[in-house]
Amino acid sequence: MTDTVPDRAVITSALSDQWDALTRLVDGLDEKSWRTASALPGWTVFDVVAHIVGTESLLLGEPAPDLDVSGFGHVRNDIGALNEKWIQALRPLTGSQLLERFLEVTGRRVKALEQISPEEWAALVPTPVGMAPYGRFMRIRLFDCWMHEHDIADGLRVTVDEGGQRGAIAFEESLPALGRAVVKGAKAQDGSRIAFELTGPVSRTLHVAVDGGRADLVETLDAPATLVLTLGSELFARLRGGRTTADAHSGAYSVTGDTDLGERLIRALTFTI
Repeated sequence: MTDTVPDRAVITSALSDQWDALTRLVDGLDEKSWRTASALPGWTVFDVVAHIVGTESLLLGEPAPDLDVSGFGHVRNDIGALNEKWIQALRPLTGSQLLERFLEVTGRRVKALEQISPEEWAALVPTPVGMAPYGRFMRIRLFDCWMHEHDIADGLRVTVDEGGQRGAIAFEESLPALGRAVVKGAKAQDGSRIAFELTGPVSRTLHVAVDGGRADLVETLDAPATLVLTLGSELFARLRGGRTTADAHSGAYSVTGDTDLGERLIRALTFTI
């Protein structure tokens, strides 16, 4: 999965659709709603949009603001500091002014993606998951923006469509590190066979086989499932993104088979990009 270069037209179209979805979500908000807390520590709805503006501005070659953000408790690494610099620089804007900036920046990004050469799209570049094709990086950008749509919607207590093509494509970025959660997080033993039954807007059945101390996604299980974990794709995405905890949704998932392993696994799903 991670070595394949995604189709440029598909990813560019999905990113454009994702940015349009974010625009629809925040267009017309009053200033109080813009400053509503999101699911991310220290960030409001405004801050989430400002973060996206900052990241896409960087990808257009714009320098990051020269600001000291060392005093913010939720800033824990260099990437967090870079994100916070953009947020602090943009925070004096009104929500409508930020939306104008968002539309301008994402509009330029769509044009840039449409003009990129096949060689540039396939070239290896630094990404949050290490060196990977630029096209994979753009799929990660889609995942990031898709998750941030959830963060904003959850903060505003509204429901959005999490499925469709952009949801299905973005969802793929929640899967490459799933084996780590199974083995290192949940301590699944060799011979374990696990099925995730995901319902909801991104309905999927995921199979994981544990052998030789590692867990791999497989097309089908070669033995009966040790564990079947059933939950909605909305909850799965939020657990993977660290936006909530299993304990806050005790009635929203079910475990069949090895219940101890299932309870460990549902609490070990969080990963970060």
